[in-house]
Amino acid sequence: MADEVKLYAVGGSPFVCRVKIVLNLKGIKYENVEEDLSNKSADLIKYNPVYKKVPVLLHNGKPISESLVIIEYIDDVWKGVAILPQDPYDKAVARFWAKFIDDKCIPAVSNAFRSKGEEQAVAEAHEQLQILEKAIAVKGTKFFGGDNINLVDIAAAFIAYWVGVMEEASGIKLVTKHKFPKLTEWSDDFVNCQVVKDVLPSREHLLGFFKKRFGNA
Repeated sequence: MADEVKLYAVGGSPFVCRVKIVLNLKGIKYENVEEDLSNKSADLIKYNPVYKKVPVLLHNGKPISESLVIIEYIDDVWKGVAILPQDPYDKAVARFWAKFIDDKCIPAVSNAFRSKGEEQAVAEAHEQLQILEKAIAVKGTKFFGGDNINLVDIAAAFIAYWVGVMEEASGIKLVTKHKFPKLTEWSDDFVNCQVVKDVLPSREHLLGFFKKRFGNA
């Protein structure tokens, strides 16, 4: 019997996009269930009663929520392309960086845009991004995963794609090639991976959304 896989999603979410990249990498067929977050479905609330948010993966009737947890689950269940390293130490390091991106980078970057480029907020975002810049520079590889993308690259999709759109919508330039040469090079390589390109939301759609949010429409 074929696996029944559903993804409760919102098209423009970087966290949903992470899961879509992994599903695409593994070649998993799934049903995309688009949610309206201003009017959440009974299913979404039933399957994710704690956070009541996307993404939620439903695998043969069993729900899994939180993007990084979903990614690890998919990697454990479906073989093929490995998303996490096999070596226990390397796996722990990848988990560390993915958590750093979620706990430090994304909040600091989001706050820099939300504050309309307030100096202190931009400095804080730069501080966190500089840590990531050093991490990819020290690694000396095309991706955080080496020659191929892994958990850390996928976790950082927000930085590779969403940040550029937010910069255009807000008029605030946060990640310059001069300040972050390795990170900008990595971003270009990442968004040009076919498995990533296939599932990225429309830039035009995101731009419209952020222009409204930043009051530049």
